[in-house]
This record gives sequence, C-alpha cells and structure tokens, in this order.
Amino acid sequence: MSKKVLYELEFPVRCSPGILYEFLSTPAGLQEWFADKVDFRDNVFSFSWNGTEEEAEVLEQEEDEFIRLHWTHAPKDEYFEFRIQISEVTNETILVVKDFAEKKEIKDQSQLWEYQVKDLFHRIGN
Repeated sequence: MSKKVLYELEFPVRCSPGILYEFLSTPAGLQEWFADKVDFRDNVFSFSWNGTEEEAEVLEQEEDEFIRLHWTHAPKDEYFEFRIQISEVTNETILVVKDFAEKKEIKDQSQLWEYQVKDLFHRIGN
C-alpha cells in the first residue's frame, strides 16, 4: 500500500471567521454540511452518513482559527484540518482544508471536498 501524502485546498469564502468556525467545529454546524448526523462526546466527533458511522478525535483547535481532527481508524500521523486564514492582500476569509490521500486519489478526494465545501457555502449563504 502506498503512503498517503498531505494535500491542501483553499476556498475563498464571504463569511466572518467566527461564523465559519461554528460550521467547522460544532456538531450542529458540521451536521449542516459535512454529515447526516453529528455527535460530540469526550473530544470525539461521531459522524453518520446513510447509516455508516465514523469517529474523529479532536487533536488540536483554536477558536476562529482552526480545528484538526484524526479519524480513529487512520494511522496516527494522518489528520484532516479546517483552517481559517485572512488574505493580507484582499482581507478575504479563506477556508483551507488539509487532508491525506494516496497520490493517485488526490484528484478524487479534492473533488469530494469541493462538493462538501460547496454545500457548506450554500448553507452559509455564500
């Protein structure tokens, strides 16, 4: 099995960092766009999609800046992260998604994230 590599996607978003962070870090916010059902207990999110359930542990987070999660079934050094940055040039809010995938799967995984983020933007009126 080939080793997964870290890749990064950037999405400009018309939304304040505070509002965006709520959609990225709370069960209610994540349930709006990321999964059908989301629960949070003991620093672990439980995500459900069509009856399939996955768990992700919160590794690190800073309010209005980022949240880093680790799928409990994945290797310890892999994670996915939602980071909020402000462009120094345009003062625009940017959502940065970091994730791991095998090199040949990065394009497909990127398209999946783009679909998910498009749903997020629709929910926040972007």
